[in-house]
Amino acid sequence: MGPRGRGLYVGRRAAAAGAALLLALLLALLVLAALYGRCRREEAPPPSLRAPGPAAPPPPAAAAGSVRRLPRHLLPLHYDLELWPRVRPGQAGPFAFSGQVNITVRCLRDTGAAVLHSSGLRSHGAAAVRGPLSEPGAAVEVAELRHDQEGEVAVLELRGRLRAGHLYVLQLGFQGRLEEGLDGLFLSRYTDQGQSSMLIASQMEPTYARRVYPCFDEPAMKATFNIRIIHNPSYVALSNMPAIDVSEVKDENGSLWTVTTFNTSLKMSTYLTAFVICDFNYVTRTERGNEIRIWARKEAIKNGYVDYALNITGSIFAFLEDILNVSYPLPKTDLVAVPGFGAGGMENWGLIIFQEAALMNLPSEEFTIRKAMIASVVSHELGHQWFGNLVTMNWWNDLWLNEGLASYFEYLGATFGASITWMLSGFLTEKLFLKALTSYLKEFSFSNANQDDLWTHIQMDEVQLPAPIKQIMDSWTCQNGFPVLTLNLTTGTVRQEQFFNKNNRKSTDSYNNTWIIPISWMRNGSSQPLTWLDKSSKMFPEMQVSESEYDWILLNVNLSGYYRVNYDQINLKRLARLLENDPKAIPAVSRFQLIDDVFALTDFGYVPIETALELTKYLAREDELFIWNMVLLNLIPDNLESTLKNHEVYPLLKKYLLKRMLPIYHYYAGFIPQNVDALEDDYFAQAYLEKFMATACWLGLQDCLDLSSELFAKWRENPEYKIPLLIRRTVYCYGVAVGSDKEWNFAWEMYNHTDSDEEDEDILLYAMSCAKESWLLHR
Repeated sequence: MGPRGRGLYVGRRAAAAGAALLLALLLALLVLAALYGRCRREEAPPPSLRAPGPAAPPPPAAAAGSVRRLPRHLLPLHYDLELWPRVRPGQAGPFAFSGQVNITVRCLRDTGAAVLHSSGLRSHGAAAVRGPLSEPGAAVEVAELRHDQEGEVAVLELRGRLRAGHLYVLQLGFQGRLEEGLDGLFLSRYTDQGQSSMLIASQMEPTYARRVYPCFDEPAMKATFNIRIIHNPSYVALSNMPAIDVSEVKDENGSLWTVTTFNTSLKMSTYLTAFVICDFNYVTRTERGNEIRIWARKEAIKNGYVDYALNITGSIFAFLEDILNVSYPLPKTDLVAVPGFGAGGMENWGLIIFQEAALMNLPSEEFTIRKAMIASVVSHELGHQWFGNLVTMNWWNDLWLNEGLASYFEYLGATFGASITWMLSGFLTEKLFLKALTSYLKEFSFSNANQDDLWTHIQMDEVQLPAPIKQIMDSWTCQNGFPVLTLNLTTGTVRQEQFFNKNNRKSTDSYNNTWIIPISWMRNGSSQPLTWLDKSSKMFPEMQVSESEYDWILLNVNLSGYYRVNYDQINLKRLARLLENDPKAIPAVSRFQLIDDVFALTDFGYVPIETALELTKYLAREDELFIWNMVLLNLIPDNLESTLKNHEVYPLLKKYLLKRMLPIYHYYAGFIPQNVDALEDDYFAQAYLEKFMATACWLGLQDCLDLSSELFAKWRENPEYKIPLLIRRTVYCYGVAVGSDKEWNFAWEMYNHTDSDEEDEDILLYAMSCAKESWLLHR
């Protein structure tokens, strides 16, 4: 690949993987910061004890910061929870569930009412309050149980008072509807081995536990749980902890039901309680005493669809335990692939729920982006077992502590790093950052924290910084957006402003945010000491360039910071010239960042498109697929392919790109048939190569069209011949497109072949739509 210049570099695979997803992560954490920024929102006051005021029902997590808080008179310590979904196989519905919850609480302040969350539930039997528990047989009479559906609370009005310092037990029976939704306790229908089936599962985050059982549904109100599930004998019941007893009970009609009792949970938030009642099979293995089971449809288990997920889960657990120096505290972990589940995954402690696509991989898919996606989602949810479950944010406005840190370890677990947290670990050094995280986890285990608690632990280490950690990080987590740095290298001036779309800016808009920004940079290939921009504009004499065209500056080396860079024309011309003469003088990730920045600056009205194209003239010498992938996604977005093909710009785009694509195309066209196994574990390279080859054929590169025809013909001659999966979609499509009705008929025949798997069927359907003859398309 050629010699490397001096400076700071990261490995090629880490570079490709990290850079490809980093910008998406920036956007994700930008959204999180905007929604949950704790410094910008004031928490609503607790409702009145006697008459809880109205509050809008919380939409999904986005509005959780505005939800009314419970009064702090009672602190939950323990739940005894029985849940009975009245569902039998083949039952048509409607469906319901009932239950009983006994909540042990400590009274912190004298009160004449007990207020807790309840939404959409009906009372079942009389509510009662036992205690003080120090007085055997004592009780406090309940005068009235009121449900405030708008405020999502239940209020137990008492004839006596609960006294501070004493323990009491709140006893409530409840009933609810079991519907085919995706929140609270829900029912899901699916097909397994040709038979219609259904299961019951739960999704409690952020505020849906109150839809399943009356509870103190706030993340800081942690407690332990004893859970008992009554269910049909043909199903198995799962919860956060291992089952310790299975018995039987008869209902009022004499029908037999199974009772599964689970071990006492660790101290946790209500949004992490979880239930699954299903007719699934599982595969299992044990890692360091942690029994890992992956549950899925029987057909999926039989066909090995979750084997890959099982193979990686234990090693990711071990990796996280080792790097954090904090053991996983549960004896088991169930991962369940739920058909139709809305989120990619939900990190319930000990019972993680996934959508099927996030956990399943066809054994025949040796080369697929799906493996990378599975590794990513599993790593993220396992990261939450520490960040979110063991230590939980005090309130939803610090949700980024859960999501940001889980994302960081998601991409470490799958060989990456992530946005604000990545930047933080960069200027602290990863060793100090991990040391601080370990200290933070150990202090707040089974408890709650806010972002200032994390800053305190990071500040414990003596790191030379321009301001306290809290001040630096508040500038990133407590305001909207992220910055763009504009350079004038004649004077050495660096100016920051919020990165915004100038094309859509209104005259009344105000963008005055300022960040404390760590700037990693290099000059003429040599890395320079880290410097900081802590005001809107600052002059750095060391960044002034001379008149020599060989004197150049590069900022944000290896994408270590959370910002865009807008260079002046002098430096851009020098960087463009350098790329044409010696592209390896700039690290691969920095080449990616440089070009991606300029395309983003073009889209948002900072620079003309000619500036971006100037930086891509060198591409004939670019051999990194992840950089090519970024360029092609910017110039030929997937959703605009059909539009661009019929646009007047297409011939110009074709001419511009094809002569630059030829060198790397010829390398990989020869590489794929002979050495494709070398890409077996490089999932992102597979995806990038698939996009590259598809674009080459889309642009009409004759060599690509010929290769597609050749491989398609070889497949027609011998249907057992396997076209490499990463180019199969392209070969099928263009084999049909440049062929005749014979190729189309063969694709149709193979589509109807009984042995075709689902993915091949999808590819063949797509391929048949590539036919150029309209009469074929209308058959």
